Amino acid sequence: MVATALSEAQIYEWLADVPDPEIPVLSILDLGIVRDVSVSEKVTVTLTPTYSGCPATEAIESSVLAALSSHGVDEIAIRQVLSPPWTTDWITDDGREKLRQYGIAPPSQNLEIACPQCESLNTERVSEFGSTACKASWRCCDCLEPFEYFKCL
Repeated sequence: MVATALSEAQIYEWLADVPDPEIPVLSILDLGIVRDVSVSEKVTVTLTPTYSGCPATEAIESSVLAALSSHGVDEIAIRQVLSPPWTTDWITDDGREKLRQYGIAPPSQNLEIACPQCESLNTERVSEFGSTACKASWRCCDCLEPFEYFKCL
């Protein structure tokens, strides 16, 4: 498909279906890593990884290429931008709610972290390190459920 026949809005719509490989309930748009889309002779998608060296970066780029190719886009460029660095502030409100519903406490500037299961603030950190570098392990002292917290970056 000739890129000039496409709109940026259409590309964003297709990218909304590209899941984050580490937290598949989030799209790459929910996560806020899609910084820009431009359409000229080719489609250029600008991404900012959650942190430099993130192991999911290559998988995300491949998923973007596959998603756009599946819609007939032939000319695609992926541009990686590290500045400004990604921050958890870029996670959309919908993304934060999806995290909570999935059982991961969304990032918060508050010192109290709410349990995503029962919403209690009576929680404690078990470990600064969770299943990935961007999460920590927590436990609710009321419902006793363990959960992960998406750390502020």
